[in-house]
Amino acid sequence: MAEQQPPQIDPEKVGIVKEAYEKILGELRKKIVGQSEVIEQLLVAIFSNGHCLMVGVPGLAKTLLVSSLAEALELSFKRIQFTPDLMPSDITGTDVIQEDPETQERRFEFLQGPIFANIILADEINRTPPKTQAALLESMQERQVSIGRTTRPLPEPFFVLATQNPIEQEGTYPLPEAQQDRFLFMLWVDYPEGEEEIDIIDLVTTEAFGEITPVLKAQDILDIQHMVLHIPVPEHVTRYAWRLVRATRPGTPEALDLANEWVQWGAGPRASIYLIKAAKTRAVLRGNLHVSVDDVKAIAHPVLRHRIISNFAAQAEGYTSDKLIDMLLERIPTDKEITASA
Repeated sequence: MAEQQPPQIDPEKVGIVKEAYEKILGELRKKIVGQSEVIEQLLVAIFSNGHCLMVGVPGLAKTLLVSSLAEALELSFKRIQFTPDLMPSDITGTDVIQEDPETQERRFEFLQGPIFANIILADEINRTPPKTQAALLESMQERQVSIGRTTRPLPEPFFVLATQNPIEQEGTYPLPEAQQDRFLFMLWVDYPEGEEEIDIIDLVTTEAFGEITPVLKAQDILDIQHMVLHIPVPEHVTRYAWRLVRATRPGTPEALDLANEWVQWGAGPRASIYLIKAAKTRAVLRGNLHVSVDDVKAIAHPVLRHRIISNFAAQAEGYTSDKLIDMLLERIPTDKEITASA
């Protein structure tokens, strides 16, 4: 039997994706100032068919960014404000008794919850109890919800963009590490740069927001996700991502000294998979037909920051996950560097 050849990537189609990506960035600039890295990573996650956990203090336009992105992609959008009294049925929907006005016959009818949308903003996901968090996480993983004995598929494409407030931790329910691992990226939304804040003040106080014109539709996004799967990855790039992840696991032969000293738990296999998957997407959005080590390095922080659990010694020394990732990127060699030193 002849070996099946992978489908060829059409350079013209990759060029169209790059052009669409640049148009989306232009549309988002009508409402969003700065946050260029966050916007790029958010789009990489969406075209990689992954979910995002966004961490940042209040007032940094996280909700505006996500709703604007939904407009640019012409996708349905729902925002769920998580609170301690939120129930799973408030997210997924529930069966209610309805009476037929003509026959007076009563029957159960399903009322959809807000989860039935393409883009879900799960605002302050750490403010709701684990039972309600679990309902959302099932939807993320299975792309469906179970109500009684009935399983209902969610619309495609489907993305959950959850936010966490790093302050005011009293009365919250932090996501366990195993549940955070379900998110492709953890994005850190930081304060705007100095001059950017001036632009934000002018934009908001004059209500000078522009109208966002849709650039892509649902089927276009599904097509891009399918294209990304077939982008070739050179073996040396895969091996670099593999070395990067294995170096984070304390007590293993591949672990770096910094992992043995400052890491409690290293990144699991999902990290290796997501590094390559997101690197492929980043390459396509930049109009490239192949993946480079630079693509892996560019998305290492959002992929690894919630998968490397630092120990008490690291926290006492001020070594955050991001600092440890910086040190990993400095010390993990590429194949070219290994060959040169041999």
